[in-house]
Amino acid sequence: MSERPRVGLLVTCLADMFRPQVGFAAVRLLEQAGCDVDVPEQSCCGQPAYNAGDAKDAAALARNVIATFERYDYVVVPSGSCGGMVKQHYPKLLADDSKWGPRAEALAEKTHELFSFLVNVRGMKSVQATCSANAAYHDSCSSLREMGVGPEPRMLLKSVDGLSVHDLAEKETCCGFGGFFSVKYPEVSARMADDKIADAKKTGADTLLAGDLGCLLHLAGRIARKGEPLRVRHAAEVLAGMADTPAIGEDET
Repeated sequence: MSERPRVGLLVTCLADMFRPQVGFAAVRLLEQAGCDVDVPEQSCCGQPAYNAGDAKDAAALARNVIATFERYDYVVVPSGSCGGMVKQHYPKLLADDSKWGPRAEALAEKTHELFSFLVNVRGMKSVQATCSANAAYHDSCSSLREMGVGPEPRMLLKSVDGLSVHDLAEKETCCGFGGFFSVKYPEVSARMADDKIADAKKTGADTLLAGDLGCLLHLAGRIARKGEPLRVRHAAEVLAGMADTPAIGEDET
């Protein structure tokens, strides 16, 4: 493998549709880590279909992602949930397919969550960025449990000038999004979001950071409805020096 690995960035549907800045931030960070980055034309990873029990369509989407990304040295995802879909669920989903099963396994082996890749694969220990904020960091369920990500974003965030980062008291507790969970059980989902917001407020934070846009959109929506003075950002934006733009849910005009 070359000294500058070729990385395929799986942008994710949510970043593409709701927060493209996350993708641009990821590209900037990967280039700073000495990678050549490509963003190929891509589809959904299939996670919504998979979670809904639609294995047929999920498998079709998985095959499309595999065919698109298997040519790269690494696949990097700025989302623990989509990364977890590729790394943990593709091999199981296609296990009985003699053609695609081995290809799913091979792709899973070189798929990484963004912060884990920067720290554990590329050896990044710090960034050159500034952000005047007092932040709480939320670990998404998939990042924590499926991708094993925990200390990596915190290590990088500690190097940001002007930024203080606090752990939540219940840092292993779900925020209530959970994809279809928030649709099927809206009252429970809202209560879980409220608990997460209250936890963040107890730290004295004015900003809530995370590495999964699903969690962030869910929490930002609830924060807006409650009128709470918390700003919400993907941690990649802060690390890439892009924290001078409107936060998630803020008016961009």
